[in-house]
Amino acid sequence: MLQLTAPMMFLGPFVEEPSEPEGIDLLLPASSELIAGLLAFGIIFLFVWKWVLPMVDKRLEARQQAITGQLTAAETTKHEAESLLADYKQQLAKAREEANRIVEEARRAAEALRTDVVGKAGSEAESIVRKAHEEVAAERQRAAGAIRDEVASLSLDLARRVVGSSVDAKAQKKLVDQYIAELEELKA
Repeated sequence: MLQLTAPMMFLGPFVEEPSEPEGIDLLLPASSELIAGLLAFGIIFLFVWKWVLPMVDKRLEARQQAITGQLTAAETTKHEAESLLADYKQQLAKAREEANRIVEEARRAAEALRTDVVGKAGSEAESIVRKAHEEVAAERQRAAGAIRDEVASLSLDLARRVVGSSVDAKAQKKLVDQYIAELEELKA
């Protein structure tokens, strides 16, 4: 401790001991520090106010305009999209109505065609049946006429034979058997 006190002894009378601040001086800085701080703050404030704030304002203004432009474009796009959607929905509804109308027309046309075809087929079937009945009736009349002619001719032939030959039972039996055999041959 001697070593530390020695220099103080020699310089003691020339160096003032710093006094401890008291009261309000505890809160206030020294006047030289206050002036230097105010001067530095003024320079920084002028620099920020003169150059930095205008640049920040320009950037904020540009950003605001860009966002406003994007919002306007988005609104325009949204309205266009809604308009296109409404148009597409309307076109889709028209297409569905048209498709339903075409299907209904096709059904009606098919039903009319079916009715026409069934009617024609029924008419043709009736015509064919009528012609077949007429042909059958004509064939019966022709067959009946042919049978009458044949019976008449056979009867005349039989009568000639009967008259030409003697009337005995055996001959008559023979003539009837012969007549039946000729009829069977005609059937076959």
